[in-house]
Amino acid sequence: MRLLFLEDNHRLRTLTAKALGGASFAVDAFATVRDARDAFASQEYDCLILDLGLPDGDGMELLTLVRQGGSATPVLLLTARDDISSVVHGLNGGADDYLRKPFSNDELIARIRALLRRPGTVLQTVLQQGNIAFDPTERRATVGETVMDLSRREVAALETMMRRPGRVISKTALEETLYGYGEEVSSNAVEVLVHRLRKKLVGAGADCEIHTLRGIGYLFAERPA
Repeated sequence: MRLLFLEDNHRLRTLTAKALGGASFAVDAFATVRDARDAFASQEYDCLILDLGLPDGDGMELLTLVRQGGSATPVLLLTARDDISSVVHGLNGGADDYLRKPFSNDELIARIRALLRRPGTVLQTVLQQGNIAFDPTERRATVGETVMDLSRREVAALETMMRRPGRVISKTALEETLYGYGEEVSSNAVEVLVHRLRKKLVGAGADCEIHTLRGIGYLFAERPA
């Protein structure tokens, strides 16, 4: 699950992005409206967290662009305590929720998950493949009754594969899902992560497996009976 986070305060942006990452979200964090706008044009996001006051404009600009383009992507606004008029303007302009600064990361994460559970949000449905179930909002995978112990990137990789059962996923596509915008990635990072995830699925008794197609990508499918 990928988030776009727009916040110009470097410390707040860094700490919040780290907390969101720890909650198994892939986060692309930006300090300017221009960079966030360019990212939104080239990448699909599951939720946007937008600060209202920025050096080169306002988060409302991106919100307007998103809604005028017909996107129903959930949007949560961040605002200073004395900026209620802007919040009202934002909610009337298509935002789904807001959070006042300063805020706790736990509350931010809870609000994001609540937005993703709302009716009409495609990510609310629990994914099922064989005896594996994955809850996108809770970021939890189970094999039968057993909850799997997965890292946030293993969670993201499993979700991506479970959304495309029986279809080949290229290494590049998987890499773009797992790592943030501009994040440095070693040449074998995806292979190592998939290897770990494959071992955990086997160890948990999953009746689905990850196939590596050399030079092509990965295929997630149920084992033949």
